[in-house]
Amino acid sequence: MANTSVLFSFCSLLMSAIFAYSGFVQLNDPDWYFWFPLYASSCVVNMLNWAISSNFIRKIAEVTLWLGIFLFFKVVMEDFVNETAGFWSLDLSERVVREKTGSGLVIFSLILQLQALSKLENSKSGNQRKKKVFPRFVEYGMAILVSFSFGLPLVFFVVRNEEMKFD
Repeated sequence: MANTSVLFSFCSLLMSAIFAYSGFVQLNDPDWYFWFPLYASSCVVNMLNWAISSNFIRKIAEVTLWLGIFLFFKVVMEDFVNETAGFWSLDLSERVVREKTGSGLVIFSLILQLQALSKLENSKSGNQRKKKVFPRFVEYGMAILVSFSFGLPLVFFVVRNEEMKFD
């Protein structure tokens, strides 16, 4: 098992739970074949990367990162062409904003996971693993990502009591 910090491990598990839920709710969408693999593989990377360091997980993370970037630009272009919400909008009632936010969370999460994985690989010396210390931006970045991913829907759907629009 990799020597990871408690904060990073806990945040990775929380992000894994968010991505598992996000993948589950995509199953009734018309374009589920884009979004389900994105969220499912993000879930797997976040669930396993803190515990297991392997080339297979790195490959999954890299492919998922590129898929997330592709889908982010797809949604941003769709929003731009249709003039739905605007790039900086966080109005989760709009489908394009939800998809943009979800793909953005995947992108940032996987960048941090890949950074953590590279630190794990760099900390190996022979068959021995040294106690690895993540850069602060990796640990705190995951904590900020978890806060944002749990906080935004909480504020939007509970505090503001908004309804989602489906187009």
